[in-house]
Amino acid sequence: MKHEEIRRGLRDAVYDLKGYLLYLKGLGFEGMPLCEQALSVPDQPKEIPVVENLDTIRHELGDCRRCKLHKGRKHIVFGEGNPQARLVFVGEGPGHDEDVQGLPFVGRAGQLLTKIIQSIDLNREDVYICNIIKCRPPGNRNPERDEIEACLPFLQRQLKAIEPEFICALGTFAAQTLLQTKTPISKLRGTFHAYEGIRLLPTYHPAFLLRNPNKKRDVWEDVQKLQAAYNER
Repeated sequence: MKHEEIRRGLRDAVYDLKGYLLYLKGLGFEGMPLCEQALSVPDQPKEIPVVENLDTIRHELGDCRRCKLHKGRKHIVFGEGNPQARLVFVGEGPGHDEDVQGLPFVGRAGQLLTKIIQSIDLNREDVYICNIIKCRPPGNRNPERDEIEACLPFLQRQLKAIEPEFICALGTFAAQTLLQTKTPISKLRGTFHAYEGIRLLPTYHPAFLLRNPNKKRDVWEDVQKLQAAYNER
């Protein structure tokens, strides 16, 4: 009701101003250009777009209970880093250490991710790090479809608020979810794809590298491509 009263008041003020300007025009005042188009008042005022930031998105997420994962979590892991980052790393979901601390990529895989970031001459403070889902699945199992569907809109809004130039999708679930494909990560990795006008590069997840150290070379080659593109500007 309050918004409608404000809108009505503004509309009345515009009509009053229009009448006054027409009065001045009748007196021959020519100090400003007056035309019918400039004096026209739209029937429906244009809506002012709401610009979100990460704080408002986190506030709306609240103590999220939109899927069953809330039952076993200790903390929601929203994301961390530069809210105006040019590069965002998106992983799968929190593990044990992340669930305890409420921060993304702080366990062994997180330590490896830090080294990967540093290998392209950046620090964690320069980038933004988040996940497809924000609560730890029991036993670190793969996230299920309904869990991804409940969490994905918040990740999409985070990415829209940050407006990065690049996304590095870490692992199968991050890459396949953002690109809406079932193509294996082994075929997606190392090539830039498009996500909402953002250049997205998939590569293997750091946790996968801990189990398969022979794949580190592939990730090194992938992030070298990422670094080259990042430094083009």
